Amino acid sequence: METCLNCFKEALKLKEVEAREYSPLALAYLGDAVYELAIRTFVMNHGNTQVNKMHKRTAGLVKAEAQANFYKVLEEELTEEEKAVYRRGRNAKSVTMAKHATMKDYRMATGFEALMGYLYLTEQMGRMAELLGHGLSKLGEIEADGGPEALNGQEESKTDETE
Repeated sequence: METCLNCFKEALKLKEVEAREYSPLALAYLGDAVYELAIRTFVMNHGNTQVNKMHKRTAGLVKAEAQANFYKVLEEELTEEEKAVYRRGRNAKSVTMAKHATMKDYRMATGFEALMGYLYLTEQMGRMAELLGHGLSKLGEIEADGGPEALNGQEESKTDETE
C-alpha cells in the first residue's frame, strides 16, 4: 500500500508534508475519507449485493457513534503518539454541529478521524489496517476465524456432529 501512496505522490506531483503541521480538523477531513474508503472496501468484500444495502451497512459503520465506539475498543492498543493525535482531534473546536449524534460521540469521532488522517499522511497504512482489523473484530464485524466463510464452515461441522 505504501507503494500506492508513492504512485499518487508522483502522478499528482504532491509535495512532502509534515502531518503534525496540519490542524486536527484538516487531519479529520482526510481521515474521514480514508476511513470510509476502508469500510466501503470491507463491506464490498462480503459479497456483491445491492448498492443500497452496501450503503446502509457502510453508513452504520462510519457514523459518529460507530467511530466513537471504534475508538473505545482500540484505546488500549494505541501508542502515546496516536492517543495525542486523537486528543488533538477530539478537542478541536469545529464550526459544524452533530446532526444525528451526541456532541460527545461527534467529538470522539473527530478525534478518531484525525488519527486515521495522521496515519495516512505518515504512510502508516500497515498500522491503520491493523487497528481497523482489531476494531472490526472487537465490534463483532469480523469473525475471529477469518470471516463469514469460516463461520459457515463451523456451523456445517456442528450440524454433522449432531446428525
